[in-house]
Amino acid sequence: MSKQTRLFKLATLSFAMVTGSAFATDMLTYKSPYCGCCKDWVKHMEDAGFNVTVEEHKNMNPIKEKLGIKPELASCHTAVIGDYVFEGHIPADDIKAFLDNPPKNAKGLAVPGMPVGSPGMEYGDKKDPYHVYAYDEKGQVFSFRAYNM
Repeated sequence: MSKQTRLFKLATLSFAMVTGSAFATDMLTYKSPYCGCCKDWVKHMEDAGFNVTVEEHKNMNPIKEKLGIKPELASCHTAVIGDYVFEGHIPADDIKAFLDNPPKNAKGLAVPGMPVGSPGMEYGDKKDPYHVYAYDEKGQVFSFRAYNM
């Protein structure tokens, strides 16, 4: 674990202890330096009130493996808030709803792939249907929200 990651986790834990709240708006996002849609998603999160720290990596696979992202849930960027992991183009409101009331044993949320119309993947008025999935440590996946289905 990098020094920056340890400091981020310590700061997040300290914030929760001082405020008495498990909700933290600080987010660490891992992304490729070559991906423009990731920058757009980060802006979406910042516009929604999250404080985003970005760490760029040319090879995201080791990070995804370390954080337990299964290949079928993978997208282009991965974010961490406290002990939760958020994969892909998840709407900020879904992350907020998850943090306000995390499903039992859930590890995080994921939007697999890069669906057109999801935050950061806007392309005019085109929108692909997609799911936001919640998942647990055992790899069990269930639908958290559905869009344009």
